[in-house]
Amino acid sequence: MYRIAIVEDERRESDVLSRYLEKFDAEFSVDVFKTAVDFLTDYKPVYDIVFMDIDMPYLDGMSASRKLRETDKEISIIFVTNMAKFAVKGYEVSAFDFIVKPVSYADFSLKLTRALNHLKTRESRAVVVRSGNDRIKLSVNDVYYVEIMNHKIIYNTPDGKIISYGTLKSVEELLDDKLFVRCNNCYLVNLRHVSAIEGNYAVVAKNKLLISYPRKAKFEQELTDYLCGVK
Repeated sequence: MYRIAIVEDERRESDVLSRYLEKFDAEFSVDVFKTAVDFLTDYKPVYDIVFMDIDMPYLDGMSASRKLRETDKEISIIFVTNMAKFAVKGYEVSAFDFIVKPVSYADFSLKLTRALNHLKTRESRAVVVRSGNDRIKLSVNDVYYVEIMNHKIIYNTPDGKIISYGTLKSVEELLDDKLFVRCNNCYLVNLRHVSAIEGNYAVVAKNKLLISYPRKAKFEQELTDYLCGVK
C-alpha cells in the first residue's frame, strides 16, 4: 500500500484528487491537509507521494517543498496548480512532475502511473531474516533500526519487532546499505527514519536512541550528508 498526501486548500480540488485515487487501480492510504503548514508540522517521512498545490495561504507550495526536502529526500512531489509557469521551477526541489488545473483523470492517471513506476524501481531490495523456525522477508527501507540485546538481534519495523540471533556486524553485512549507521555499540540506525537529534539522542520512529560520545560526530555528519543529498 502506498501512502499519499494531498496538500490543497480548496475542498473541491482535494475531493477531485481523492476520487481519482479511489478510481485508480491500486491501494492507497490518503491523508488530506488544508495548508502546507498543517502538512509540515511534526512532519515524518512516511509518505511516498505528495500532491502539492502551489497557490496556498500562509505558505505556498514551492516554499513548503523546499522545507520538505530538508527532512525528506525520497518523497515524490507532484505539483497541482493553475500556474504552470511556476510549476516548471520544480527542479529546484526535485519535483517529480506537475498537473495543471482543472485536473482531468487522464492526466492524473498518467502522472500517477509514472510516479508509481518510479517508486517501484527505487524500492529497496529485500533480505531474509531467520526468526525461530520462520524465515521472514524484510524490505531494507522498512527497517527503522536494529538493536542487539543479550545476543538477540531485534529488527524494529512498521509491523513490530522481529527477533533473531547474531551480531551487529553480521547484520551490517546482510543489509549492505550505506544509510545504516551505528549510533552506539547496541544500535544500527536507518538514517531514512531519523526525524531529529535531541541532545545525545537520535529520534527514530518515536524512539530515542542514545548516541555514544565517540560516535556522535560521525553519526551527525552521516545524517547531514544524507539530508543534503550527499549520500
